[in-house]
Amino acid sequence: MKTNSDVLIIGGGLAGLTAAIHLSQKNLKITLLEKSSYPRHKVCGEYISNEILPYLVWLGADVSELHPTNISKFEFTANNGKTAKAVLPLGGFGISRYALDDFLYHKALANRCSIFKENVTDVSFSNDMFTVTTSNQILTAKIVLGAFGKRSNVDQVLDRNFFHKKSPWLAVKAHYSGNLDNDLVALHNFKGGYCGVSKVENNLINICYLADYATFKQYKNIEDYQQHVLYKNKHLKFIFENSKLVFDKPLTISQISFEKKKVVENHIIMIGDTAGLIHPLCGNGMAMAIHSAKIASELVVEYFSNESISREELEKKYSKEWKKHFGKRLFMGRILARILTYKTITNLFITIAASFPALLKGIIKQTHGKPIAINKCP
Repeated sequence: MKTNSDVLIIGGGLAGLTAAIHLSQKNLKITLLEKSSYPRHKVCGEYISNEILPYLVWLGADVSELHPTNISKFEFTANNGKTAKAVLPLGGFGISRYALDDFLYHKALANRCSIFKENVTDVSFSNDMFTVTTSNQILTAKIVLGAFGKRSNVDQVLDRNFFHKKSPWLAVKAHYSGNLDNDLVALHNFKGGYCGVSKVENNLINICYLADYATFKQYKNIEDYQQHVLYKNKHLKFIFENSKLVFDKPLTISQISFEKKKVVENHIIMIGDTAGLIHPLCGNGMAMAIHSAKIASELVVEYFSNESISREELEKKYSKEWKKHFGKRLFMGRILARILTYKTITNLFITIAASFPALLKGIIKQTHGKPIAINKCP
């Protein structure tokens, strides 16, 4: 058994790597466990709101080095082809998880974080310490951050409620070459789902869609499903017919749950998608993951620097801050998803939004945050 870290982070996606960089800058000993190698592609919309740029710069992770696309416009289309457009209040950028995760991974290594390619098989808490078991070793730590994504075997180990509920959603993602405005992120509705389209680095187009599994399983393969379902939206048909697949085949993940999750379980502080997944209609999951890492990291630094702060106080503060920053966004995402499930309502909404762009802009503001203040980063 090794006691080799102040903080152990399970999961090396955006939230986990961001937290590792932040905490290691404050001279805490960090161990991060990630089951996959870098670089790797992940099923993700790959659009990030500019709200997190000041924080990334503060971390020493200036993403301009990766040459992302600058995005300033949003387009939303209904299955019948009607379109609503808006200017993004803060703007954003397009960057692949392949590039961004690897970039953050090397920043964490440069900060002397210990990163192991490991599968976590058990997590227990006793005598104010965590014991984390992997296939190769047993580690202990004072604090554990859960950053293991949308759905993981660790959720099963922890017996989290949402894990026992079947979800009707799956997601498909791939990169394509073709022509698309660099400054545009678009969300296209189709029967049973939504498809996000935007440019990332190297002039590539990221296409990622959320689909209803009941409809999806009626078709023999992804291409067949796309042609019979997604192509009913003329905008999607044009994009697919005028783009060339770069991947060998699209990536897929299933059982995507938008159920409420506890942000602290078994004393583990959950960050990113592990704490709560925002619906693609809100298009801001990557920024939320990074922001949640900042919130957790600040509180953990405070906990280690002030002996009068108890673990219970740390957990209560984090739960409160999570709700303050993300509760409204997640609620809005669930409401929008429920309302826009209905074809007639979706078509009516797009028609109204097309005539009143301020409506769409207002909804975007409700699902995005303000630029992250860095003057309070402890």
